[in-house]
Amino acid sequence: MRRSFLFIGMILILCFITAAAWAMRHKELAPIVPPAPGAMDAALVRQGEKLTSIGGCASCHRSRSGAEMSGGVRLETPFGAIYSTNITPDAETGIGTWSKAAFVRAMRQGIGRAGNFLYPAFPFDHYTLASDEDLAAIYAHLMSRPAVKAPARGNELDFPFNIRLLMAGWNALFLNPGPYRPDPAQSQVWNRGAYLVEGLGHCAACHSPRNRLGARDRSRDYSGGVAEGWYGPALNENSPAPAAWDEDALINYLYDGWDESHGIAAGPMADVITNIGVLSEDDMTAVAQYLLSMQQGRARDGEEGESAFDFADRVEFASANEPRPPDDPAERRGHATYEKRCANCHRAGSQSVPLALATAVASPDPRNLIHVILKGVSPSENAYFVRPMPGFAMLGDDEVADLVTFIRARFSRAPPWPDTRDLVSELRASK
Repeated sequence: MRRSFLFIGMILILCFITAAAWAMRHKELAPIVPPAPGAMDAALVRQGEKLTSIGGCASCHRSRSGAEMSGGVRLETPFGAIYSTNITPDAETGIGTWSKAAFVRAMRQGIGRAGNFLYPAFPFDHYTLASDEDLAAIYAHLMSRPAVKAPARGNELDFPFNIRLLMAGWNALFLNPGPYRPDPAQSQVWNRGAYLVEGLGHCAACHSPRNRLGARDRSRDYSGGVAEGWYGPALNENSPAPAAWDEDALINYLYDGWDESHGIAAGPMADVITNIGVLSEDDMTAVAQYLLSMQQGRARDGEEGESAFDFADRVEFASANEPRPPDDPAERRGHATYEKRCANCHRAGSQSVPLALATAVASPDPRNLIHVILKGVSPSENAYFVRPMPGFAMLGDDEVADLVTFIRARFSRAPPWPDTRDLVSELRASK
């Protein structure tokens, strides 16, 4: 009841701010003639290409036809579906008529060239932290791309969230305009990491929970969140990783999408690994140090009893020392499926990361493990010595649910997940 009143109160506040915003609408910025090919400074374009990759722009703006930055990607939200837009320099359907000032305003304030409010599926609440120099480079890169004619698709948002003017209230409540201001109490390396993680990297967009209006819940920053049907695990002291991260392991994972003590990147994180692979070693070190600073309150491996590595050694399957089938019926059925489908590749001494060290198995949310079972996972090109895992979509929903139940019980010290049957069905149907 209390949450319902709070939600109604927030809607009323949004409406009040929206009414005020109507009287001071953002003006349309004058269109420009699209720049001629080769008009942008080549060095600035190259820097912008790198920054655009770090920002993950192509992940959301690459159409199914493969035309980079032409939009049309369907983004599911709790309020309906939003389609990404064309950000090539096409004059009619893209951003060809956008001046640099219009582009910076969109990135910093979430306001389009015509003065329209943009939805935060476009993470301007993170991009706002980018420096003027970096935004200028990104603009130069995008405006030097081939123009693609690709009209925008209409969004499919529920009422009243399809009223763009409500974003005036959302921005007033939740947008903290940039650019990034360094913390004088922290080192230069830490601040560089914070700039990349909080800004263009927008890591909190997937790894933080959101409130009922879709804004980042800053009271629980980096405590884990759901994005694109996957679970972004906590990156703070609540990290579910069985083995504590250190700088070398995190840098390996961020470059290669794999670490022998943590597992393989899958789902949206696989794209992130590709995108941020352009970072220099200094920048990747800064990212790692900033992320690890959030985990300072986490117990180190082995501080609270048996270490994660000792536990993994104890429970990993070995054909010469097979544990007896479990007593629970669901676990017993899952054990049988595991023996038939999984045990050969996940036996002790294989190239696979021990399941007892996999974050997906220890996570408070089962969806990542379910996705991997259904769809499989392929390591990045840099992790050339790690075997890919095929998907097992041929298994029925009950079989997958039982397998997930068994893996959780056998290879994790965390409590059981609730019944996963319906979630399996939901995730199987997702794209």
